Amino acid sequence: MRRFSLIGRMGPEDKTGVSVVQKDSAEFSINFVNADGRLDFGLGHALEQLSTHGVTPSESALDLALTAALIHAGDTRISRAINAQDGWTREIDVYVPVSDPGRWAPLSEELGALLRFLTGDRWRLFYRPRPKRMSSLLQETERPPSEGLDEVCLFSGGLDSLIGVLNLFEANRSPLLVSHYWDSETAKAQSYLLGRVQQSFPNTQIRSIRVRLGFDQNHLDTGEAEGTQRGRSFLFFALGSLAASGLGKPATVNVPENGLIALNVPLDPLRLGALSTRTAHPYFIDGMNKLLQKVGIAATLVNDYRHLTKGEMVSSCSAQDFLRREVGNSMSCASPAKARYKGMSPRHCGYCVPCLIRRAALKRGLGIPDPTLYTVTDLRAQTLFTDKSEGEHVRSFQLMARRIQRRPELVRILIHKPGPLTTEVDAYADVFRRGVLEVAELLNGVIAEPSMV
Repeated sequence: MRRFSLIGRMGPEDKTGVSVVQKDSAEFSINFVNADGRLDFGLGHALEQLSTHGVTPSESALDLALTAALIHAGDTRISRAINAQDGWTREIDVYVPVSDPGRWAPLSEELGALLRFLTGDRWRLFYRPRPKRMSSLLQETERPPSEGLDEVCLFSGGLDSLIGVLNLFEANRSPLLVSHYWDSETAKAQSYLLGRVQQSFPNTQIRSIRVRLGFDQNHLDTGEAEGTQRGRSFLFFALGSLAASGLGKPATVNVPENGLIALNVPLDPLRLGALSTRTAHPYFIDGMNKLLQKVGIAATLVNDYRHLTKGEMVSSCSAQDFLRREVGNSMSCASPAKARYKGMSPRHCGYCVPCLIRRAALKRGLGIPDPTLYTVTDLRAQTLFTDKSEGEHVRSFQLMARRIQRRPELVRILIHKPGPLTTEVDAYADVFRRGVLEVAELLNGVIAEPSMV
């Protein structure tokens, strides 16, 4: 097990000595400014896209985005299997050059604890001043933010985010859409759906930015990679806050996520740590909002769908005709590329947790047969083995449904397993119950059991 130290650099002139706290850690530097003096790894392109909408973010919001990019680098380029004694907990120190270290340094422990909640790792953050020439990286645009632009909505290309965007436009609201991507399947879903949304709302200008931000071996050569990406939402929220900080007024960052996935209660005792994501958990969103307030970023993350199941989101969507036409092009699967191992083009697997929740939601709320392509098209066609990926989560949902049907009072206990809940407890308990039973209805008659091998 190794501890890692990731050092952010601001161009070839940034030769400031950084004394790492853990002397025996593996040190890696990431240069965020290219030879042309432009921010790299998608951040410079994000700022350019924002400027076309008259949006100039704050330096603090850019500091947050730089911090999130470094966290994302560590999260995706440091292997849990190689570096975690318990299977998921890595130890990573991050050294971030920021515009105002005095503002960030007192929050380092608080942010480290929040990130540990999100990813299951031990993070330590250290802040230093940016080089003088880089003390200000932002230039005011020549015009104010585009007319009517007063909120942000995160758009991942998934079903929940599509519904969130459609409802906003149906309500004559005009958000700035913010997308993050790295892989081609996510990129294709986002690009296609944005084009279709614009066609469906011809009298509304769809304002959006799409940020390709990630790290491969050419950017951070640890010789390792990690696919769990438990920290991606921190990056996504930071990019949304970056956009919101430049709207000239306190702004909402909409985070459309159904309540079952937002809570993500472990379905069995083994789904803890890195196996149970907390990307939109209420505790994490609340912690992010407190952080934004303390560093002076006038943005508030809000999930208006936290008390709805995915099926309830589908059935209550304001643009039902659009949803029926295009829902098959949204992307919910955790790893669509794995279809290639079966000789198929990338598509939803049909049996991971997000796919099962999606299938149940569309069965309940769409009103037509599910048009999504799945590698496992019919869950009832054969026995699904629980010691293989096709049946693992099916059985977990079936067992959880049986537990809460037999003992409904358990839901108020189970919802606290992923993290603390101090408000709206009754509503969260009820959405968890309804969400599990929604999936159970999909799985009625599906046989999942251990193989005989």
